[in-house]
Amino acid sequence: MERISGMPSLERMERGPVACIECIQCIPCNPCEAACPQNAITVGEAITSLPQLDEDKCSGCGICIAHCPGLAIFNLHKNYSDATALVSFPYEYVPLPIQGTQVRCTDRDGRFVTQGIVHSVRNLPAFDHTAVVTVEIPKEYLMDVRGMGRRGGE
Repeated sequence: MERISGMPSLERMERGPVACIECIQCIPCNPCEAACPQNAITVGEAITSLPQLDEDKCSGCGICIAHCPGLAIFNLHKNYSDATALVSFPYEYVPLPIQGTQVRCTDRDGRFVTQGIVHSVRNLPAFDHTAVVTVEIPKEYLMDVRGMGRRGGE
């Protein structure tokens, strides 16, 4: 994937969890900027600008994920273990997945990539009905997994 303004560097991903903003549309939008407690995301005066990630300020808290109406923000934890990584993504379906279950992880187009395990499901009132699901996957799929299949389908 080409480097975009919200994509953390490989060096930053080595240091721990970090946001990954895959927003590519210049539309009036800035909830991610307002949501970030670390001020690591900047849209700026021109509200149609693409979000910029200051990867050194980003703590990887994931609060921005549920606040993005375009569902374009993810959290990446490359070195969760020697062999696995964590990917967190927005999830707006019911029923919510259950922690510890095996799921079919998908790419940006909904195609199967690998099996994963649901590591956590956060569904806080502040997230306004957008849950954040974190899956544990083999490390080599970190840059590919961006969602999961739902029960009864892909």
